[in-house]
Amino acid sequence: MNSSFKSGMKEELPRERLLKYGVENLSNVDLISIILKTGTKNLSVREVATNLINELNDISELKYLTINNLVKKKGIGLVKALELISALELGKRVYYQNNNKIVKIKNSNDVFKIMKDKFINTNKEYFYVIYLNSKSNIIDIKLLFIGNVNSCIIDVSEIFKNAYLLSATSFICVHNHPTGDVKPSKNDDINTIKIIKIGKLQNILLRDHLIIGKDKYYSYYENNNLVF
Repeated sequence: MNSSFKSGMKEELPRERLLKYGVENLSNVDLISIILKTGTKNLSVREVATNLINELNDISELKYLTINNLVKKKGIGLVKALELISALELGKRVYYQNNNKIVKIKNSNDVFKIMKDKFINTNKEYFYVIYLNSKSNIIDIKLLFIGNVNSCIIDVSEIFKNAYLLSATSFICVHNHPTGDVKPSKNDDINTIKIIKIGKLQNILLRDHLIIGKDKYYSYYENNNLVF
């Protein structure tokens, strides 16, 4: 990028730069400025965006911000927080749709790739079940239970009811730990044992149970904990 190009960019508003040079040539501050639209009485929208970026170690940390986090930032009220969270969620969904092209589960990492974005910006435990056919292809992904920050009460019969309705031959359980610690809790172990036992009786087997934290996961299968 030559100096005249940089100079031209500095003299123009973010939206004008986007139209003239393309979105890929905008800075993170410019992109956030466009989402936020306006500043405040004492701060320009660019200053608000710059202050937000400066409080982060890395731009990727935006995905962990909640509405409550954002409204505490200088120059960002509820409306701007909602706009930014909505933009992040839309981007997450677009990215997730791309990941969802993995329709055949080959290993635990495939599960992690498919599911990890579902837990961004969550402060509660969410319990999903991935239902599979005999060829390990995904039939459906269902969110069955929502808990609190430390636990999630599950109804095992609900898991198997959906398996019957979908004619699934096996399934994978996935839930998150909002704290980021993926070590299984005692309750996680109890639930997993119960699911395994009922699955063997019903001939609809639990293939794996993943616990997802911040950019990492724990797999019962990989840790040889699916045989009790």
